[in-house]
Amino acid sequence: PGKQRRSAKTFLGAHRHQPVNTPITGTPVELSKEGTAYELIGPPGKPVVVLIHGIGLSSSLWQVHTEVLAQRYSVLRYDLPGHGASSPVSAKLSLPVLALQLHQLINELEIEQAVVVGFSLGGMINRRFALDFPQRVRALAILNSPHERTPEQQQAVESRLVQTASQGARATVEASLQRWFTPGYLATQSQIVAPIRDSVLATDPHSFAQVREILATGVVELVRPTPPIEVPALVVTCENDSGSTPKMARGIAAEMVDAKIVIVPHLKHLGLIEDPQIFTQTLIGFIDEVVA
Repeated sequence: PGKQRRSAKTFLGAHRHQPVNTPITGTPVELSKEGTAYELIGPPGKPVVVLIHGIGLSSSLWQVHTEVLAQRYSVLRYDLPGHGASSPVSAKLSLPVLALQLHQLINELEIEQAVVVGFSLGGMINRRFALDFPQRVRALAILNSPHERTPEQQQAVESRLVQTASQGARATVEASLQRWFTPGYLATQSQIVAPIRDSVLATDPHSFAQVREILATGVVELVRPTPPIEVPALVVTCENDSGSTPKMARGIAAEMVDAKIVIVPHLKHLGLIEDPQIFTQTLIGFIDEVVA
């Protein structure tokens, strides 16, 4: 309160951990003490950028982006519990628990601060992380992430939750792919769409059901936080993303002290897969300004 919106310029503290320059692969190559699969790559001593994926996906979501980002920054990508190569956890999943997963991971890696990028559910986790551990965040990038919903939008999300609870991920995966990709891409890029379908179906069922519940019920704890998130933020969504609409993106940005907003035309929820370059270049422009 009382703060003026300002341009996104600040400094990122160097991290003590010196990452090993490992090959970029589709699967994380390290496992934390808590069972989190992760990969930390890029030039030692550079600003750290954390990448958080969404429901039913894994850190391989960021493969193409990582190849570019790791030329400039130290990039940490990891799998959520029960996703990818990360172990399920015994605790009931919630946004605070998922924020704690990241906190434990960066503590283990001795990373003091980072620019935290989250897609969809990941954009809820990074907001929760910024509220719970503000001193560890230098900036946020919130990509295609939900916010305050209309009653009709909330009903649609809760319907998917009921389907998942009774029938598992298979009950909703095809409808999800239709929401995530444009029709032309879905029809012609099966070599990319198929692994994403497989990833959803391979996710630990209990973990998947719990994160589906977080998507349905967790947004409310992120709306109009007091105090507001003050770190520089980039909020991005796609014109035709029905679950993370441009109106929602504008709502997220309006509740922050220092936020920029970008709406990518034409694409749907997984625009960062259909056109990775526009997302990567948008991120680089933002991160370079933040750490300049």
